[in-house]
Amino acid sequence: MKFRILLLPALIAALSGGAQAASLLDFGAGTSGYGTQFLAANDDESTNQLNLPFSINFFGQTYSSFFVNNNGNITFESALSSFTPAAFPIASQPMIAPYWGDVDTRGVGNVWIHSPNADTLAVTWQNVGYYSSATDKTNSFQLLLRNRADTGAGNFDVDFRYERLEWTTGSASGGSNGLGGTPAQAGYDAGDGVNYLTLPGSRTADVLNLQNSTNVAGGEAGLWSFAIRNGQLPGSSPTNPLMPVASDEGWNFNFNVVPGRTVFIDPDIAVGYDYIVNSGPSIASVLLPTFGDGLYDLWLWNGSEWVATGDVLTGGVTYNFVEAVTRFRILGIEQSAALDPLNPTAFVTGLTFDGSGQVSMSQNPITVSVPVPEPETYAMFLAGLGLLAMARRRRAA
Repeated sequence: MKFRILLLPALIAALSGGAQAASLLDFGAGTSGYGTQFLAANDDESTNQLNLPFSINFFGQTYSSFFVNNNGNITFESALSSFTPAAFPIASQPMIAPYWGDVDTRGVGNVWIHSPNADTLAVTWQNVGYYSSATDKTNSFQLLLRNRADTGAGNFDVDFRYERLEWTTGSASGGSNGLGGTPAQAGYDAGDGVNYLTLPGSRTADVLNLQNSTNVAGGEAGLWSFAIRNGQLPGSSPTNPLMPVASDEGWNFNFNVVPGRTVFIDPDIAVGYDYIVNSGPSIASVLLPTFGDGLYDLWLWNGSEWVATGDVLTGGVTYNFVEAVTRFRILGIEQSAALDPLNPTAFVTGLTFDGSGQVSMSQNPITVSVPVPEPETYAMFLAGLGLLAMARRRRAA
């Protein structure tokens, strides 16, 4: 059975470092507004097992309780004192981690927990320092779980809100003055060795950029939102997309793949696209959508330039590469099709890969600027388009 992941970059905003970061939600509860301080000032400690306000289906496992760990995460099987983030996936430790790093609140900061209603849980790390008892840099971030049982039993949403990120690493994780070493990691992990998601920049200095970007269309900087449906990762169905982040050239994706699973990605509009694997398994096949005439020209990279193969790919028909490739180009999306760049299902592409593991890839749109011609030139231009379309159809046949 094929597994589908939708990635919808057409609605992503990549925000500059000067953008206003997402504010923490204040519930007007307790002395802080963020709820109750379940954790006193500490280093590497956790709460006792706490009840969730609603049950969740997290990758096929139903949980009704959880642990809040001082070091920027919650877990479901047991408490976690680890302060240096291990790269996901981590066996037998299902967790949701807005910012897994060496939080130390003995110098400054607090961890608050609050359930404002039966459908919401909030955990807030407010003005927290880093090991050892450092106060020169502080982070403020928040995790929210929202019950979505109205869409199916155990379904829920996850929000990460980053109001301020100044440090990445404690000194026991190789850091110096809160930076360097092994930086914090953000995302979530099923604990099964297969299903996990790591946010961009995790375990690098770029994790600080989480406060300057978002995966929510029109969302404020620092807001990251994910829908867990039927126990599966975002991207398991067209109604539950996984949103990547825009780059200067196109759209960047990071996800885990296994052979036999089809990954669907949906970029911004263009006359063509370059699909480039930056790291991980190579692309074994591609399935393009039927749009316009549904015919596309395939180009391959020979190491120094793009070369037309002469092959015409047909939308809705899987094309298997003779040998798996790390990059390919498609051209032939008609400008007259006028794809709406805000349509989140405009151009869904299916990819399979030749191996397992984490894939980092880009899909960069190829755009053209067509000046408005004189009337007689415009007539010739339209005629030329018609001839080209006929030629492409003959080649496809």
